[in-house]
Amino acid sequence: MDFSLSEEQLMIQKAARDFAQNELKPGVIERDSHKTHPTALLKTMGEMGFLGMLVKSEYGGSEMGVLAYVLAMEEISKVDNSCSVAMSVQNSLVCDGVQKYASEELKKNYLPQLASGEKIGAFLLSEPEAGSDATSQRTTAIDNGDHYLINGTKNWITNGKFAGVYIVIAQTDADKGHRGINAIIVDADSDGITTGELEDKLGIRSSDTCSVMFQDVKVPKSNRIGDDGFGFKFAMSVLDGGRIGIAAQALGISGGAYELAEIYAGERKAFGKPINEHQAISFKLAEMATQIEAAKMMVYRAAWMKDKGMDYSQAAAMAKLFASDIAQTITNEAIQIHGGYGYVKEYHVERLMRDAKITQIYEGTSEIQKLVISRNIRKGTLYLKTVV
Repeated sequence: MDFSLSEEQLMIQKAARDFAQNELKPGVIERDSHKTHPTALLKTMGEMGFLGMLVKSEYGGSEMGVLAYVLAMEEISKVDNSCSVAMSVQNSLVCDGVQKYASEELKKNYLPQLASGEKIGAFLLSEPEAGSDATSQRTTAIDNGDHYLINGTKNWITNGKFAGVYIVIAQTDADKGHRGINAIIVDADSDGITTGELEDKLGIRSSDTCSVMFQDVKVPKSNRIGDDGFGFKFAMSVLDGGRIGIAAQALGISGGAYELAEIYAGERKAFGKPINEHQAISFKLAEMATQIEAAKMMVYRAAWMKDKGMDYSQAAAMAKLFASDIAQTITNEAIQIHGGYGYVKEYHVERLMRDAKITQIYEGTSEIQKLVISRNIRKGTLYLKTVV
């Protein structure tokens, strides 16, 4: 087994780290406090190739692969998770889904704009009564010959206000249940679309999260992704890839909190010596580092499996479940190491703790990840069997 990274992957990792530390970090506290959308920063990320990392060069992407994408997500997430969640949605849910399943015409029309960051994408699945139960779609796409008429409301939409392109999951034939659901690309400036107020969230506060409402929105049937009734399978497929992105985000949150705690513990003195020389703190750091390394292996391996074209669904679910859980633990411990300083915004760790919680919720809650894993166990597809 080879655990080394290629020269290109190391360059991407360094570029992402430099950008996060030098460009994102200086204004991240203010953006978080005022819910300021990082519009210009996302544009720069597009220019650097971070928003089209899985897109082939023929469609304007940087075509760097899933592991490279995870490395970049990890470094961005150490600093600004409002930027990294936009990056995750753009790469995993929007670009990768369009590239895999859309028609050639749709790929040519939309991928170059998305990969470059000229347009931001959003994935519209969740509804007031359709979160973990994605089959309960109330948004409808009525077949009117050469076009659909879309009506309904979508909730908790990342990039909802600032996106130029929506992928809308909607019910076309309720009698068919989940087989009557379609995925449709909708231009965000189409007539009949309105957006709600920005949600006032615990974490990822400068991320654009809102409801999106559709009233008789006319969309050409040629904008449907895949065959009629493919929408539910499309959503489940891209969410598998999205879980790798969010697992990388959780890993980055843990790593960012650990790095801050390690630096602080080396500088802060108590009883005549740095606190990292006291066993109570040194053992905390040892446990945190071990948990991060374990999560890293799971996340990197899920990414490697996707790059290799293997079935990565269970690996992604396990990686997201574990990485999001330890993000909660490690950010809490980082605050404890900082003491009172950890409780104020200036030291960044309180923000990382607030950001960590959402990784247990979006792209499938931790309970949904356990459901995916337990189903595979019952089928006999144990995790270790996928190694060989």
